[in-house]
Amino acid sequence: MQTPTSLPLALTVGGLTFLLGVIWGGPFIEILRRMRMGKNILPEVTQHAHKKGTPTTGGTMIVISALILCVALNISSVLRGSDGGSIFVLLGVMIGFAILGWLDDYAGIRMSRGFEGEGLSPRVKLAGQIILATGAALVVSLYEGGFAGANEVIVPLLPLAISIPPWLFIPITVFIIIASSNAVNFTDGVDGLCGIISASAFAAYGIIAFLQGQVFITQFCFILVGACFAFLWFNAHPAQLFMGDTGSLALGASLGLVAIMTGQWLLLPIIAIVPVAETISVILQVVYARMTGGQRLFKQAPLHHHFEKLGWSETQVVQRFWLVGILSAMVGVALALL
Repeated sequence: MQTPTSLPLALTVGGLTFLLGVIWGGPFIEILRRMRMGKNILPEVTQHAHKKGTPTTGGTMIVISALILCVALNISSVLRGSDGGSIFVLLGVMIGFAILGWLDDYAGIRMSRGFEGEGLSPRVKLAGQIILATGAALVVSLYEGGFAGANEVIVPLLPLAISIPPWLFIPITVFIIIASSNAVNFTDGVDGLCGIISASAFAAYGIIAFLQGQVFITQFCFILVGACFAFLWFNAHPAQLFMGDTGSLALGASLGLVAIMTGQWLLLPIIAIVPVAETISVILQVVYARMTGGQRLFKQAPLHHHFEKLGWSETQVVQRFWLVGILSAMVGVALALL
């Protein structure tokens, strides 16, 4: 049950998360430089070739900051017997997908250093996502204590929550977590874009969770908002640090699970409209190329690269996409209130 002070507390802790990240972000970047954890830029992304060698796996900064604050804030209440299971499921998904993303990032770094091997193949990466998402879905759906929003969906514009049997809810949850994870991953490609879009989406779901009385999810969302803002301090153009799959997979999977646990997952394509558009652009590009023998529907996919090819500066892409992202988040919250 929420208290009147729960939202101010969540916002305050989000601010503390930001301060924590900004304080240790500089030394963290220096450590990555000394470990030679530089990003390898793909040959087809010629407009960003000059960024090769910029430290990556910066999502570690987001995950560790969020983990420290979430545990510090909730461990005492959980030990006293309060139901804090929701935040530990969320932390488990975030950490699991962060580790998977880190392994993928590190495999790419090894390749750029001249080591043999292909890194994590798409099949291995997808298998890891399926295992992690299935574990989370089983816990949320079948947990004896029960989670608010489990096995149901709230229909926007209608005061109606439809119950879904576990045999259907579990595969839906797996799909949403994996789809959200990959969608946010596609969004990570220009300085500042993925962080600001993720922060906007988590802020929207933080408000929705607060209105539903889900204190732990509210805290988790606003802690991640603060962690994303701290990362953006170093990722703003020109970036000193890249998120990598370590951050994008973790943020996307966490966002998908938050949507599931609030029961408002039908609003996810609206609140996360930019990642959805990025994903659709990649799918359409691949399908169109196969149908036409290699022709392109977009100048380059994902969508942010298409607009760069049209002449938009990197800063214009980020600012304009963020305007769309924050407005869509506002619309999503409004629909949750109706």
